[in-house]
Amino acid sequence: MGTTIVNPTGARKERPTDVYVELAGVIRASGLLRRRYGYYWTKLAAVPVALAACVVAFIWVGDSWWQLVTAVAFGFVFTQIAFLGHDAAHRQIFRSGRWNDWTSLVIGNLFVGMSYGWWQHKHTRHHANPNKEGVDPDLDLPVVSFTTAQVTAHTNPLVRWLISHQGWFFFPVLLLEGLSLHASSVRRVFAREPMQRRPVEIVFLVVRIAAYLALVFLILTPGVAAAFLAVQLGVFGMYMGLSFAPNHKGMPIVGKDVKLDFLTRQVLMSRNIRGNLVLDFMMGGLNYQIEHHLFPSMPRPHLRRAAPTIAQFCEAHDVPYTQTGLVESYGIVTRYINRVGLGEKDPFACPLLEQRSAIGP
Repeated sequence: MGTTIVNPTGARKERPTDVYVELAGVIRASGLLRRRYGYYWTKLAAVPVALAACVVAFIWVGDSWWQLVTAVAFGFVFTQIAFLGHDAAHRQIFRSGRWNDWTSLVIGNLFVGMSYGWWQHKHTRHHANPNKEGVDPDLDLPVVSFTTAQVTAHTNPLVRWLISHQGWFFFPVLLLEGLSLHASSVRRVFAREPMQRRPVEIVFLVVRIAAYLALVFLILTPGVAAAFLAVQLGVFGMYMGLSFAPNHKGMPIVGKDVKLDFLTRQVLMSRNIRGNLVLDFMMGGLNYQIEHHLFPSMPRPHLRRAAPTIAQFCEAHDVPYTQTGLVESYGIVTRYINRVGLGEKDPFACPLLEQRSAIGP
């Protein structure tokens, strides 16, 4: 059996369902799935050093409005550490699942203040079915509608007006994402749903949050402390959002019952961001979203090397491989979310196929 697809000329073609196995063989033979222990041990060693530097700077500056500058530094460092926790959670660092789990627990819960169990539960479902309505949790956000069903569920005129302009509000709302991530983590560890290592997660989260708040309020007066926390959480949330938003927003959304082969499902729903090594560092490798979704355990430094091979493979098998510039991607996200809010967008339509239809056979 194969999956029927539409190629650029409009002709129909049967793609074998084991085509991903062929690609995986090519990638494995190239050595791109091998561990990068030196790279990751260097980053792991840098985590306590970077945090210690931030704490020393924080204490040295003292009770001053200049702490808003250190708040930005904390937000940046926490996000970079979260990227490293993301790598560990995807088994990119060690061969041992246990080592990766504990690395994720220490990095996520103890250093960043985000529950690894909460993230794993949510992110695993996203990877299994990206942009699938009713299944992908990243489509179910309380403040943004991504499908017409979500839009029509609101009847309040003020809410409908806000939704019709939601693309412009989307990025400012990311300033609250940092607070939301911490709150969701705390809520998850105390929920009744099953969670592995719940006592460890609770202890790590309590220690991290209590120690961080104690440091802030012991050094700063309440007003400066509140401003510091607002800036730090705002930078953390905005940085995280700006890194994750371009990956899938504005790409095809499919119905819950739609069946696609693995290669098509992961590539068609993902978008790469073109850039250099600086962008790779700033986005934690998330700019190679296609490669990451196809091979989640591939070490971050190999994603750039794998991209040309995967792009050529997708072209040879008529699988649309999407990449764009960073600024352009934000424009796509804004316009798409606004179109959904205005009721002008069929969320089940594929933008790539729409473009081909407009061009003609």
